[in-house]
Amino acid sequence: MKVVVVGATGNVGTSVVEALAADPAVTEIVGVARRTPSSWRPEKTRFEAADARSPEVAQHLQGADAVVLLAWAFQPTHRPLTTWDINVLGSINALQAAADAGVATVVYASSLAAYSAGPGQHVDESWPTHSMPTAAYGREKAYLERYLDAYELRYPQIRVVRMRTSFIFKRSSASEQRRIFAGPLVPRALLRPGRLPVVPLPPGLRFQALHGDDAGEAYRLALLSDARGAYNVAADPIIDGEALGKLLKARAVKVPKQAVSAAMAGAWRLRLIPSDESLLKLFLSLPTLDASRIRAELGWQPRYSGADALLEVMEAMAEGEGGPTPPLHAPGTRLSRSSSE
Repeated sequence: MKVVVVGATGNVGTSVVEALAADPAVTEIVGVARRTPSSWRPEKTRFEAADARSPEVAQHLQGADAVVLLAWAFQPTHRPLTTWDINVLGSINALQAAADAGVATVVYASSLAAYSAGPGQHVDESWPTHSMPTAAYGREKAYLERYLDAYELRYPQIRVVRMRTSFIFKRSSASEQRRIFAGPLVPRALLRPGRLPVVPLPPGLRFQALHGDDAGEAYRLALLSDARGAYNVAADPIIDGEALGKLLKARAVKVPKQAVSAAMAGAWRLRLIPSDESLLKLFLSLPTLDASRIRAELGWQPRYSGADALLEVMEAMAEGEGGPTPPLHAPGTRLSRSSSE
């Protein structure tokens, strides 16, 4: 089986490539990314430099049996038309290229964020996917869910799988995730458990986490099966404010949502942090995921708890660790062979 992974060098992409490289049923992997790595060389894998929006994507899909579509940009949040262009139009371009190339299987990285608001709800794959339109990330994921509805009707011969994952963490993603969500003004040392006596958190905080290795395995199982449709992917336990406080070895103190939102809005407008208040509102509005379907139908079982995954990335953030690809690089490293963005 020849598999093309579009967005192969990011947090999820590196995990998917490693899972596929270890499977004897996969004979060739083409990793497509805007910036290709200079030293990371998984078995059976070659890398090609291309933007998801570009015509070159179609060339790299020729002869492929399956494509995994992961390419996504979280930034710049101050330019939502730019992320729409990259994420939505780029994904549509890759999906059309897959159909034109006769690819039999498409596995698309949807997200928990595609789901409609449901704080306190534990939902299966039938929950509506209209997200929160004020948050770019959710708006873009929800739009692509609607696009895929039409895509499946237009190309019934293509097996389409939508992976609706919770938050994905691993050690090598620490530098990337800190840059995307926290920014340079948050001291690394404060992320080390035990450094803060108290941690302020908004009430109603509840979420799930997933280790990158377990996400990679979920994608591998979806690719090498006859699975179709949507799959929730999340590990236990559900992490609330109290559990997060324990991970940080700090006392969790509830702070009004309005105060946290106002503080984030001001800091974002001053360009002090990279994430705006709409992302926080989306985060607090989301349901949690019932992952029974992927466990029952594909036999997926996570090796790490969500708490383990979160603790691993927090410790790695405190150490300033990164990964072997341009998106995952630690500060001061240069890992790409292409300067294209």
